[in-house]
Amino acid sequence: MAAQLTETYACVPSTERGRGILISGDPKSNSILYTNGRSVVIRYLDRPLEVAVYVEHAYPATVARYSPNGEWIASADVSGVVRIWGTHNDFVLRNEFRVLSGRIDDLQWSPDGLRIVASGEGKGKSFVRAFMWDSGTNVGEFDGHSRRVLSCDFKPTRPFRIATCGEDFLVNFYEGPPFKFKLSHRDHSNFVNCIRFSPDGTKLISVSSDKKGILYDAKTGDILGELSSEDGHKGSIYAVSWSPDSKQLLTVSADKTAKVWEISDGGNGKVKTTLTSPGSGGVEDMLVGCLWQNDHIVTVSLGGTISLFSASDLDKTPVSFSGHMKNVNSLAVVKNNKIILSSSYDGLIVKWVQGIGYCGKLERKVNAQIKCFAAVEEQIVTSSFDNKIWRVPLLEDQCGDGDCIDVGSQPKDLSIAHLSPEVALVSIDTGIVLLHGTQVVSTVNLGFPVTACAISPDGTEAIVGGQDGKLHLYSVNGDSLAEEAVLEKHRGAVTVIRYSPDVSMFASADVNREAVVWDRASREVKLKNMLYHTARINCLAWSPDSSMVATGSLDTCVIVYDINKPASSRITIKGAHLGGVYGLAFTDERSVVSSGEDACVRMWRITPQ
Repeated sequence: MAAQLTETYACVPSTERGRGILISGDPKSNSILYTNGRSVVIRYLDRPLEVAVYVEHAYPATVARYSPNGEWIASADVSGVVRIWGTHNDFVLRNEFRVLSGRIDDLQWSPDGLRIVASGEGKGKSFVRAFMWDSGTNVGEFDGHSRRVLSCDFKPTRPFRIATCGEDFLVNFYEGPPFKFKLSHRDHSNFVNCIRFSPDGTKLISVSSDKKGILYDAKTGDILGELSSEDGHKGSIYAVSWSPDSKQLLTVSADKTAKVWEISDGGNGKVKTTLTSPGSGGVEDMLVGCLWQNDHIVTVSLGGTISLFSASDLDKTPVSFSGHMKNVNSLAVVKNNKIILSSSYDGLIVKWVQGIGYCGKLERKVNAQIKCFAAVEEQIVTSSFDNKIWRVPLLEDQCGDGDCIDVGSQPKDLSIAHLSPEVALVSIDTGIVLLHGTQVVSTVNLGFPVTACAISPDGTEAIVGGQDGKLHLYSVNGDSLAEEAVLEKHRGAVTVIRYSPDVSMFASADVNREAVVWDRASREVKLKNMLYHTARINCLAWSPDSSMVATGSLDTCVIVYDINKPASSRITIKGAHLGGVYGLAFTDERSVVSSGEDACVRMWRITPQ
């Protein structure tokens, strides 16, 4: 058997309140680059399901840029390292340089593709460095900044110039190469967040948290004019991008709007259009990043939503796509296996449709964090880090009003009886709680620490896994539990238990990287030696016909076993999710969907040999 990646539902850019993010792109391939955690994500604006992810950074990545010829990408991270890698054949690494002693906030290639300038946090040393892309040797001295430098840019035409701006409210200008300080402006009264030369090399713009944008002559560095304050932004301006013809500008701001400006030859700007992104108007709709590429105007909100406007038809409704920003810790497949629901611990539930991708977020009335998550056709059941279990009805696109049940202790695991979904089993530290609808039927103290649980689809049998690795089988009768058997095989705490869809088997997995498939009638081990992970197993899923079982682990792999073959004839998907796999589900006999720490959801097609 073999597995191939068919679809990737990408994560969104990592954002931070009160800071802009600098996204970039490549007009030739019409792709954009952004970062999330340690991943650098390449997305194609006209093909939303085609996503490439670079995962070689050892620390969270901050910014990435294409070289002028589109063959190389330079990406930087919070440790001050810049990696230069090829856009083709498996992202081959060209070079890695330690550029600054702190976080890098922006970098830019010179127009000839030979030099790179990077700026950021210096920790007492330099805040800006320019170097040769092949050798890493310095090409200049950058004095004149006293605090973190948030943005830098290379003039795209000769004579070369470098402009920088930062938290010391300064805009500095350097001539070269070798680059040396020429002049400095202190006309902003707050952090200067972004600085950009126009593509034709005549002008330079800086935008700031003081809601102002100032235009300079790109060659001399003198101030030409500024963005008009009438109809201007009412909040910090976080990012700016020029139109390809250098006649217009795009800015985004904390006031939740993007504005397109007409720039006169004299260097003054007036608002042409104000773009508002569709959203509820909450904090997560603040805009923090933007890019003008070909005919696309791209904006990124604090919640991570990417909106695409058409530059030639600004009144057209934008296309928005979003996703998760944090670890996606569980998946559920509903509505005849067509719709995938994924939840991340920050409380976000996203709906995906196979072949289409992003289909909206499920808004709940109470947006609590999510630890455990289960879904059946008409409702979702979640638990958060308090003692409450929520049952929320699932309408077409939205959630109805939910009910919550206090179970008296923090839930560890959650299982729904699929044939009678009002019956649910919740495990807590000391035992289990049996729920019927929103009523607690019984709370049973089992006398051992419980780590996982499962209830059979008809609600008559429960399996409880302990810290000691033992599986306890109980028959459920009304509100009472009677212990039927204790199964011993695991050598570590049980992490997950799942019944097969035909209910003839169940599978369990533990922290000691072992999974076991049991026969339900005889309670004997059905498939043994499932010991191919190198770390804790987090999740497990059965195929709808009960012929295959898949396990996902902290070691980033997904392993699929055929029940009727020995465990050694498995399929291993290596590196399925950077940082570990946390959610697994089958959508049909041959398709498995996985999610993980990298905030992505991936669809795999399994082909039998």
